[in-house]
Amino acid sequence: MNDVKQSPGFLDQFFRLAIVNILSNLMVPLAGLIDVAFLGHLAEIRHLAGVALATVLFNYIYWLLNFLRMATTGTTAQAIGRNEPDTVLLIALRNGAIALVLGLLLLLFRAPIKTIGFLLLSATPDVKATGEAFYDALIWGAPANLLGFVIVGWFLGRSQSSKVLLLSTVVSLANVVLDYWFIVRFGWGSAGAGAATAVSQYLMLGVGLLLIVRELRWQQVQTVLPRVWDVPALQAAFILNGEIVIRTFALVTTFSLFTNLSSAISTIALAANTVLLQVITFAAYFIDGLAFATESMAGMLQGQGRTDRLKQLVWMSGSASLVCGLLFAIAFITGSQSLFRVLTSHADVLAQIQQYVLWLFPVLGFGSIAYMLDGYFLGLTQGRILRQSTVIAALGFLPIALLSWQLQNIHLLWFALSFFMFLRAFTLGLQVFKAKNAG
Repeated sequence: MNDVKQSPGFLDQFFRLAIVNILSNLMVPLAGLIDVAFLGHLAEIRHLAGVALATVLFNYIYWLLNFLRMATTGTTAQAIGRNEPDTVLLIALRNGAIALVLGLLLLLFRAPIKTIGFLLLSATPDVKATGEAFYDALIWGAPANLLGFVIVGWFLGRSQSSKVLLLSTVVSLANVVLDYWFIVRFGWGSAGAGAATAVSQYLMLGVGLLLIVRELRWQQVQTVLPRVWDVPALQAAFILNGEIVIRTFALVTTFSLFTNLSSAISTIALAANTVLLQVITFAAYFIDGLAFATESMAGMLQGQGRTDRLKQLVWMSGSASLVCGLLFAIAFITGSQSLFRVLTSHADVLAQIQQYVLWLFPVLGFGSIAYMLDGYFLGLTQGRILRQSTVIAALGFLPIALLSWQLQNIHLLWFALSFFMFLRAFTLGLQVFKAKNAG
């Protein structure tokens, strides 16, 4: 990749990456919103609530294992910056092998994972039953999904966002079409939503592998293959991955507690908060397009030794992320009557949403900065900083969230989530400030 010599070119490169990443990322939550829309319009709300419950479990599984994507992007970008093509290929092969093993282990232990997971989740028996049906279908996509993490991370690290956009388009369009057939035409309910997602994950994997095979030379693969299981490289990878896993565990636990405490308050609260979280997820995927561009460029600049550009990158990406987050909040608050009706037709759920929609301001405002800084430190492969920040934020969230459950107060629960986002943005921003002063 060419070095960046002038500020306009630097700006150009960042926003080219960001725009393609945004388009790519938006495909994922759009499919999720379609899931919610199909299920939210079924006669029985238990299908939507059951998928929301099972999603808590899948968040633990897939978000924890998303280190495969995160670690791949940062290390690949740094290897590109150092102009080490063999290392770039090794990262893909090594992380791909780890992903395949983990995916097969998830299939092997799918029954005990389901038993333990749903034992810990709170819901009525009919909601749990629909959640288990969704789990039973979706878990078969685990190997494809984990290998997909590595492929996407590898393309992002090489600034090949257009390929990520193609993969996202394939998986999202397939998911929407299969949702229609499995949920509406076949009447499979939550099981249909899970099956649609699993099949679309395998379609994406097939396209991703085809893209990689087209550009690889078998001679280069043979040359680097003996180094895939290099012990020092594996140790470094496991240290970074371990930090990211702890960070992600704290993040997923926070959102899982938010969903579980919503369920403990009432099924209507769970459904309303699920819809609002879909909005937050949609905005987060949009902002993550900026974060992914930040991640790629931070890693590349670090690899090139151009650390003088990192400050400019933070300000540029941070400003764009904050504007995006606030614009999303304004759009959904001012257009809440019509926008949320697309996702559900249940009047009692819509009434609850109106009470809590203003919490999108602090959650998305602080969250946009946190998402961007996540990308920045992932690009620098600073796993320790990410771990510390998220654990501190989760510890700040916990007592307020538990108090909200004790008082049965959903406003307090949203305040807890807002405080979590604030603490993440503040602690990560403090590390940027410290690094700048140290430099």
